[in-house]
Amino acid sequence: MNNHQIFVNVAEYDFPAWRKFLTTLGASAHPSWHFGYFTRQQYALAMSANCDIIRSGAGDIPFWVTELQGGNNTYSGFHPFCPTREEIDQWLWTSIGSGAQGIIFWCLNPRATGAEAGEWAMIDFQNQPTDRLIAAGDVQKAVADHAGLFAAAHPVPSGITVMYNHESLWIEKESQLPGAPTKGVEGRVTGAVMKSALAYYQVLSESGLTCDFSEMNEYNWNEPDYTGKVIILAHQISLPSRYWDGLTRFVERGGKLIVSGLTGFFDENMHNIMKTGFPLENLFGGCLKEVKTTAERFDVELTTPALSLPAHLWLSTIHQTSGKTIGLYGDQVIAVRKQTGKGEVVWVPSLIGMGSWLNDDHALASFVTDETKMVSVPFRFVEQQQNILMKTLQSGNDYITVLVNKSGNETTVALQVPDGFKPNVLFNDKSGKPVDRSHVLLEPEETMVIHWAR
Repeated sequence: MNNHQIFVNVAEYDFPAWRKFLTTLGASAHPSWHFGYFTRQQYALAMSANCDIIRSGAGDIPFWVTELQGGNNTYSGFHPFCPTREEIDQWLWTSIGSGAQGIIFWCLNPRATGAEAGEWAMIDFQNQPTDRLIAAGDVQKAVADHAGLFAAAHPVPSGITVMYNHESLWIEKESQLPGAPTKGVEGRVTGAVMKSALAYYQVLSESGLTCDFSEMNEYNWNEPDYTGKVIILAHQISLPSRYWDGLTRFVERGGKLIVSGLTGFFDENMHNIMKTGFPLENLFGGCLKEVKTTAERFDVELTTPALSLPAHLWLSTIHQTSGKTIGLYGDQVIAVRKQTGKGEVVWVPSLIGMGSWLNDDHALASFVTDETKMVSVPFRFVEQQQNILMKTLQSGNDYITVLVNKSGNETTVALQVPDGFKPNVLFNDKSGKPVDRSHVLLEPEETMVIHWAR
């Protein structure tokens, strides 16, 4: 199954149902067609998110990247675009770092006539390999040279799940008005639900964390203990009633729930549950008081942690009933924290995800870092590295990290590394290198793959 344009079409896909008859789940990943929510600088991030959505959907069956753009699209595709050899490296290793079991390019040689004639190919018109095909061969060689290591490798979970649901995407689409303005009001335009989630996924990736990117139906809501687990619900405007008990159990049993934007504004029937009695009021510590259209950008001031977060379009105030105030706008409560059982909810009902996506993400990264400091992982960045991504795999007792530098600058990255592990470079396409066991020098556009062993 070759899923197409995942960030737009994912609401139409019921992955858990498909697992019953599929042996493999696949995904197209053509930046010229599918990555319209992203800038080119973010295409490695997009590839990572694409793969992580599919990995979550696949569950226990393998997933493949079943179409990866290999060449130029001259007249086809929304955006005329030709990958560089560095981008081929970035996409292949990001897919491998996400757990992909195979990757298929579209395509080796171009058609001579019809749709896409003379486009997309990895060989030239003289049937000679392009730099893109040579790059793919170099990646393949590195994998083949360490076949046993990669055969046993799997992504290292962080316990953090960025979550979306079909109903939020459907309701967002249903709410659009033909011809309505879009400039400056991106929060009410199709895509805001997904971009809000992606904003959190980006800052987690820039922290070096591998998180799950899951539809709510893909999550196990019946585990006995969720201590150390985090769920992020960013502007999921629908909270279907079938998940209310699961969310409550998640928090009661030790999980942390981070909620922002207009999450829970509707139920699955587009009924405004804030008007008729918010069923999660005791869990969240209150209910919405009002939502005001404010500005394309404004700042939300939190007290615990002390942060100023860029927000977008809607200022939401809270009718506080049991939560602890952690943010005020004048004398209005705009953020609360509520302990329930062994866990807690942190609720900021303004669009801080979209504020980060449209502006600078340093503040959201600080917020997420502070709220997920209980998460235990073997490798992560010491501090946020903007536009630098890391994926971590475990193979037996060893680890593999994939680092991609999209910052545009030569950067030395500080890593949190478990005691006793030493680095050995398996692949790099520039001249960067480990400086010592906890610092890595990366050149612009460089991809580096490191094997860590005792």
